[in-house]
Amino acid sequence: MAGYVGVLVSDPWLQNQFTQVELRSLKTHYMTMRRENSGGLKLADLPGKMSRLKHVGENLSEQERASFLQDSYQNLEDEVDFELFLRVYLKLQALATERRGSGAKNASAFLKSPTSTLLHTISESEKASYVAHINNYLAEDEFLKKYLPLEPSANELFEIAKDGVLICKLINVAVPGTIDERAINTKRELNPWERNENHTLCLNSAKAIGCTVVNIGTQDFIEGRRHLVLGLISQIIKIQLLADLNLKKTPQLVELVDDSKDVEELMSLAPEKILLRWMNFQLKKAGYTKTVTNFSSDVKDAEAYAHLLNVLAPEHSNPSTLKVKDPLERAKLVLEHADRMGCKRYLTAKDIVEGSPNLNLAFVAHIFQHRNGLSTQTKQISFLETLPDDTQISREERSFRFWINSLGNSTYIDNIFEDVRNGWVLLETLDKVSPGIVNWKIATKPPIKMPFRKVENCNQVVKIGKQLKFSLVNIAGNDIVQGNKKLILAYLWQLMRFNILQLLKNLRFHSHGKEIVDADILEWANTKVRNSGGQTRMANFKDKSLSDGIFFLELLSAVLPRSVNWSLVTKGQSVEEKKMNSTYIISIARKLGCSIFLLPEDIIEVNQKMILTLTASIMYWNLKQPMEERPCGSSDSESGSILDTTSNSTTDDTASESSTDDNSIN
Repeated sequence: MAGYVGVLVSDPWLQNQFTQVELRSLKTHYMTMRRENSGGLKLADLPGKMSRLKHVGENLSEQERASFLQDSYQNLEDEVDFELFLRVYLKLQALATERRGSGAKNASAFLKSPTSTLLHTISESEKASYVAHINNYLAEDEFLKKYLPLEPSANELFEIAKDGVLICKLINVAVPGTIDERAINTKRELNPWERNENHTLCLNSAKAIGCTVVNIGTQDFIEGRRHLVLGLISQIIKIQLLADLNLKKTPQLVELVDDSKDVEELMSLAPEKILLRWMNFQLKKAGYTKTVTNFSSDVKDAEAYAHLLNVLAPEHSNPSTLKVKDPLERAKLVLEHADRMGCKRYLTAKDIVEGSPNLNLAFVAHIFQHRNGLSTQTKQISFLETLPDDTQISREERSFRFWINSLGNSTYIDNIFEDVRNGWVLLETLDKVSPGIVNWKIATKPPIKMPFRKVENCNQVVKIGKQLKFSLVNIAGNDIVQGNKKLILAYLWQLMRFNILQLLKNLRFHSHGKEIVDADILEWANTKVRNSGGQTRMANFKDKSLSDGIFFLELLSAVLPRSVNWSLVTKGQSVEEKKMNSTYIISIARKLGCSIFLLPEDIIEVNQKMILTLTASIMYWNLKQPMEERPCGSSDSESGSILDTTSNSTTDDTASESSTDDNSIN
């Protein structure tokens, strides 16, 4: 196992676009093409050769591939190395995806990004819908109201999004309190640095609420790449609309199940799956015999909508809705019904019959929010009283889930405890954290029908964990397959910790290739604060004095003095003051560029795991900065050489006082 070497790519961004399985497959195809061409491969050879690559070959003709390459590259006689091959594949894959989609009938003209040869389309209907949503929810915002309402048919949305403020505000609508708005730069005229800070804050905050932003960077906002901006807005709005689709927010959802076992299953479902289950539950009341399995083809004829609204709001029903034969006419009557019951909706009848999945999902979510038709009987809700109140487990599950989704795995997870049980997601995550460490030859990709294959995957997960020196006492792959929450969380914590320590170690200018341990992070933070004139100190990562937030504000000010506006900082004496400071800390750290997934409560309650990751993330950001960009007085005495003086202890160092307690799996 130790000798297994994965496919490595020099460009980290390019490496992150693929799993090791995909890289191995593409490398095999690439080497085969070279052999067939007597050891050489030119751009001009690719249109014909790439026909064997399934996604690109099936959805683009050879002529389309050739035409695209002619438009994209000046000299088709250039030799193709493996990385260029991967870049061409990504571009053709994106083009093939667009061609396979809905085509141009509901899309704008092709768009060409300033620094990209990729052609992209955006859905004009979706854009109009999201603009209407923004106009509705942000109309009273003190900063934005002078720019709103936006014109749905114009491109004002992409212009106003260029300074980052709009999307930061939209994130706070979706998940209130995610961003401390005191951290947003809101001057009328922002300089490039301030705009970049807003974009960085926006992207790191979007990751922290569950958005996938692997292919989006700050430059995409600056250049106004509409398909990427619209894609991010779509994710944020979806999170907002589905926020109530859980038992904590809407305990009445328990009516959808029969017993406590089914309740646990319901809790593990993705929000959109719960929405579908709710819709079918209501349709069954109406005598509708079909089962709706998606928000596209199954609702295109609008019949399901007609039955749904008749059940939820019979007083506004129109008998002719189900009698008309034309789906478009029926869709119009459905929307009139929704209007009469006061339900927000931003889609058109045409969007329904064309099966726009995003807009139809939004429509059903609005119906659920406005009138869900569920009972409030205490008898039903009594099921919930039998379930444990695992607030801490829930918070850690959330942090680890969003961290895993931020890595760009091919599998998006909605529930840690359910979605890791086949082992595949954990193998993908291990591969991202330590490329090449997974032996994909013995791994099985979902869907997995045979239980022993899941155990094999999880056995490899445990084996790799031991190889990485995780503390895994008395644990086997079957424990993960069985969904043991304590064991899964303990494993994921060690994996997240290993990841940040490896990132720090890889900054070899500072670490000289030595192992980084908790004590190094602790010493670096204290040294940084002390050398900048700060008055606070951290004894360890569960030091209760950290709850007021002052130490981290001094640390952030030490790494970038202008980052903290001290006039906004409280003394941190009351719970409310501590929360204000903690929210500010998280937003400032994200604004700098730290990818962190903790909540204000983690600082207030001094959750040592999250305190460690916060400190390490600030350290990692600081050490990545060129020396000339650091605050005056910063030197290697604060960063590089501090790592030379540490002991040769292992990654189970006790500086955090957590390795023997919270890291171990007993």
